[in-house]
Amino acid sequence: MNTRDPTAPEHPATEQFDAALERLAQARLSEPLAAKEEVLESARAVMVLRGGLDALYARVSAIESAGVFANSDWEQPVILQPALAMRSLRQGEASLTVIEALNEIRLLAVARGDVFHPGISAEQAQRFLNQVMALNLDLLSATLSEADRERPQALGKIVHSLYRYLLDSLGYENILDSLVGEVSRLLSQRPVQTESIKQMISQIAECLFDPDTDTAGMNTAARLVSALFGPAPGCRDDPGLAVYCRRLAAMDGVALADEAVDFARAMHDTGLVSPYHPLLLRHLRGYRDELIPTALGLSMTGLDVLQCYTQLVHTLIDEAVYPETCQAVYGLAMLLERGTLFTPPVASALWRQIGLTLSTESSQKLARVFGEAQPPRVFLLAGVMGLLGQPLGIGQGNNPTCQSVIGLSMWAYNDPDYLLQLVAWAARDDKITMRFEGQRVSSRALESGMAKEPPVDVDAVSLILVAHLDRIYIEMGRLCGERGDDLHRWINPELYGWWVGEGFRVVVDLNTNKLDDHEDFIRHFYAFYHPFYNGNLPVIHPQPAGIAVTDSGARMVGRHAITILRVALDAANEMRVYFFNPNNDSGQNWGQEIHCATQGHGERPGEASLPIAEFASRLFVFHYDPLEVGNPQAVPEAEVTHASELGKTSWAKGL
Repeated sequence: MNTRDPTAPEHPATEQFDAALERLAQARLSEPLAAKEEVLESARAVMVLRGGLDALYARVSAIESAGVFANSDWEQPVILQPALAMRSLRQGEASLTVIEALNEIRLLAVARGDVFHPGISAEQAQRFLNQVMALNLDLLSATLSEADRERPQALGKIVHSLYRYLLDSLGYENILDSLVGEVSRLLSQRPVQTESIKQMISQIAECLFDPDTDTAGMNTAARLVSALFGPAPGCRDDPGLAVYCRRLAAMDGVALADEAVDFARAMHDTGLVSPYHPLLLRHLRGYRDELIPTALGLSMTGLDVLQCYTQLVHTLIDEAVYPETCQAVYGLAMLLERGTLFTPPVASALWRQIGLTLSTESSQKLARVFGEAQPPRVFLLAGVMGLLGQPLGIGQGNNPTCQSVIGLSMWAYNDPDYLLQLVAWAARDDKITMRFEGQRVSSRALESGMAKEPPVDVDAVSLILVAHLDRIYIEMGRLCGERGDDLHRWINPELYGWWVGEGFRVVVDLNTNKLDDHEDFIRHFYAFYHPFYNGNLPVIHPQPAGIAVTDSGARMVGRHAITILRVALDAANEMRVYFFNPNNDSGQNWGQEIHCATQGHGERPGEASLPIAEFASRLFVFHYDPLEVGNPQAVPEAEVTHASELGKTSWAKGL
């Protein structure tokens, strides 16, 4: 472990780092964008020392307050992505590697409770570090790889030392179990984007086959590895794509049927699609089409859709299902299972999407993010299939675009032909058009919205569409002007669709920024959404809402857009709100023992849930139908008081 004797004198490099840190803090008083190169180089010099990581750990608060992370992605640690962090650590230039290492030392301090950070909870920090470690399990070896050994400025050794430091600090003996559990928890939410999860499983696979690592009892890990690298008899030994193609050509009907059954079982069990699975489907096309339903794992519902739209489904396989787009297989299966094609315009819109000519700008965007192994239109079509099949699996990535992403989810869930129209406009015409109170709004001439940089960590549909939606969202806010109420009252119905309730409540008085009769706000939420008090009316269409997100200490983190999907009793007869959270991972700890569940309480894949009082305690704004009013007076006063107290002693303290 990179530790030092606390009684030993400070090394000159540590003293130089302290001096550089002080100079940066002073420089930022007059120039907020002051250069950080001196601090980062000094930090690198400390990292190579024995005990250097401990020295930096002891200075985490000073590093933060000096502004080392300011004006960069690291300023908001909650939005950082483990897969990007891995690249910064392992492949980045010196300054990137060093600032990411400092960030992970900071997050270790937060995870252990030694430092409080208002932007990330201890649980979130622990989860981030678990995922980063899963992506770097090859560093368990005491021997540096050639690539790490040859990195300049001892960066390979620094990263190796950092990883051992994290493992020693967080507990090596349980790391594989926790990482496998983390992967399983993420997969239970059935995300559209699975690349970082697959990278974690790849690292777990290397660990499982390392004879020096004790992996006894790691059945779940083996199941995940098998689902990705060898789910069926013909590829159990992970022979490579070319060899597997030759094996398929030699299989008889019985062997192909066995392959189809095992691929489907693994896919639906985990939500992962092996790169071998598309090869089977493409082999079956035109040769043994009758096995395609088996390979997709379809129920009677999915089979009915396939039989009605056979030509379209076969064409989707031909045009979009490749090893490079393997997750599209799961998207296609779930699209059929959801009966989406039984909405008449959807099939026609998909035929248009298949033949769509993309603009040069759209093609370049897709190629930059997804590469050139397939044409850009293939990646976009595969992304469309994924989103239509998994409306609750989309995430906003490292981007402040929750308002736009809940729109994509709602349209895929509720209005798929409209979503396909927007995709066609954006991908072909480089613009989308909406209306706000009768006025036409086009995205083409508008400036960037909340997201200033093009995203690189999102699905193909988001990559093409979110920037346009983001601009229109901001423009609708501008067109509202000053109206004396939260502007989402007018924006949401125009942006998302007619089904958004015209009624609207916000929990604070915007003039005073104080709570505006919190108990009455909660009472009316119950009256409109709780089946016991609204005449047993279900939530018919997803409804956008705003929540006040808190960390594990119940401290305010910020406002966030979600959608309310349904309110229902769970198996324990507890009334829960089931909602979609676009932040990539819906399992969160909001303090006060409020834990957003993603499984175990009747959640469908992609849903989060909370008991209704706990949800109401964090609710900030909601929509409702003013013509479907429940009975606010019937709501028990004790329930209202409980929810209000949870809010007033957390995010609303002092309001």
